[in-house]
Amino acid sequence: MGSPLVLLDVDGVLNPFERPHRGFQRHRCSPNGVTYKLWLNPGHGRLLLDLAEAAGAEIAWASYWCDSANEWIAPRVGLPELPFVPIPGFPGIEQGRTLGAWKARHVAAWTGGRPFVWFEDEPDATECIAAEPGVGEHLLVAVDPLEGLTERHIERAADWFAALGR
Repeated sequence: MGSPLVLLDVDGVLNPFERPHRGFQRHRCSPNGVTYKLWLNPGHGRLLLDLAEAAGAEIAWASYWCDSANEWIAPRVGLPELPFVPIPGFPGIEQGRTLGAWKARHVAAWTGGRPFVWFEDEPDATECIAAEPGVGEHLLVAVDPLEGLTERHIERAADWFAALGR
């Protein structure tokens, strides 16, 4: 089956959409020549690495940033280079598919039935990931995109991993 996974979204999770609580720092990033202003917390890396180590899990990006997260996000939050779910650009709402459904399809395929925790802010992602064929045991930790990732989210994931017996 393979080790469990901790999957990370960037925007709305590690980069809240409003000025966040204490501990975040402002950064400018320019993937593909487009400049973004981000709020990132350098303490998130340690929290996530500790979670993964305790659970015997691998951490991976599950974000439209894909591999760009390794250059622009990882060093600013204290994470090493990570594997990533290859999520192609969203082609728009087609045939009733929403943004969460689009990401969920790619996440489910990439995880290959492994158990995972996914830190995500898309409101429909929970329902969408559960509907994907072959998806393994999982917990989608819904993060408020205005607040971003908190210790409360990490604790919820740790409790879930502990319940899996890992």
